[in-house]
Amino acid sequence: MAKLLIILLIGLVFEAVGVVYLNQGLRQVGEVQKISVSEVLRVLKSGVTNPRILLGVLFEAIFFGTLLVLMSKGAEVSFIWPLTALGFVFTTLAARFILNEQIPLIRWGGVALIMAGAALITYSEKQEEHKPAPPPDTVRPSP
Repeated sequence: MAKLLIILLIGLVFEAVGVVYLNQGLRQVGEVQKISVSEVLRVLKSGVTNPRILLGVLFEAIFFGTLLVLMSKGAEVSFIWPLTALGFVFTTLAARFILNEQIPLIRWGGVALIMAGAALITYSEKQEEHKPAPPPDTVRPSP
């Protein structure tokens, strides 16, 4: 389980960095002024040529790649997917320390609740590991 958690944490770091790059790139592209075909094309053209947006998409793709690896190794979705909520924690930290966003105390409280939820999920997995194996079925051959 430790290897799976390490892979997940690495993926979540990539996700948080990807969100930071996407945010910076979208700020460079600018706001959508009005909903029109020409404006949508302008934003798309600016987006697909913006290095920060491209890096953000790459890092998000790496994150999804780590999820694929975890699930291909047999990790239960009910264990892995809720733990991806830790991405909110990493992204909030990245917003605070990289983007210099001011995070209100109530939001930090939400981050603490997410961390508590992740701890419960990890604890539940440890409980599953320590359960005794069920006895083998005793099937008697027919005479």
